[in-house]
Amino acid sequence: MQHRLEIHDDDSAVAAAAADHVVAAAKAAVADQGAFRFAVSGGHTPWAMFAVLAEREMPWEQVVIFQVDERIAPPGDPDRNLTHLHDALKGAPAEVVAMPVEDPDPDSAAAAYAESIPERFDLVHLGLGPDGHTASLVPGDAVLEVTDRAVAPTAGEYQGRRRMTLTYPGLARADQLLWLVTGDAKAVPMKKLFAGDTSIPAGRVEAGGSLVMADPPAVADLDTCLLYTSPSPRDNI
Repeated sequence: MQHRLEIHDDDSAVAAAAADHVVAAAKAAVADQGAFRFAVSGGHTPWAMFAVLAEREMPWEQVVIFQVDERIAPPGDPDRNLTHLHDALKGAPAEVVAMPVEDPDPDSAAAAYAESIPERFDLVHLGLGPDGHTASLVPGDAVLEVTDRAVAPTAGEYQGRRRMTLTYPGLARADQLLWLVTGDAKAVPMKKLFAGDTSIPAGRVEAGGSLVMADPPAVADLDTCLLYTSPSPRDNI
């Protein structure tokens, strides 16, 4: 997997640049096909990105937002990505297709969600954990070996919660990935990601294209041969 890289001054600048990228991608998708199919992960930086997006001119009524992953927790729980997503959207009229993690049968719920997602996502946002996880594809979990389903529950808990997640086949439906990676805790997994190191879950992700937006601490360990800044993809959309 080849990744393009944009380096921005800090996490706020990453969030703002990501919002610009999403706006451009959304407008292009709506002009081309009448809808923008966007899958999002949780985390501080994407919520900051949505806060910026809420102030931008977005074709919200043609935006369909899917979840990359979700914690199995009650409605409105602060652990839920959906709770923060709704807060960050600030009432923007996008359609949100939530993962059905309240279903008592996670396997059947994951199968139902797989039926609701598109054959292709226009854009999928991902994060990168200090342990190299992305989505809820976490080290050592059996979900890493799921190849016959686009959505699956994790086998065990991670940070106190079992999860539902897009699997590698599910992420492969992305026309483009948008990784938002900030902080020095991400420097080691970033180096592995750009090196194509499949020992971390993130290193096994494949998709149509990939753009990484990062701040300087997150790229501190990248080799000189890997450390480059691409022209803005927004110029090419």
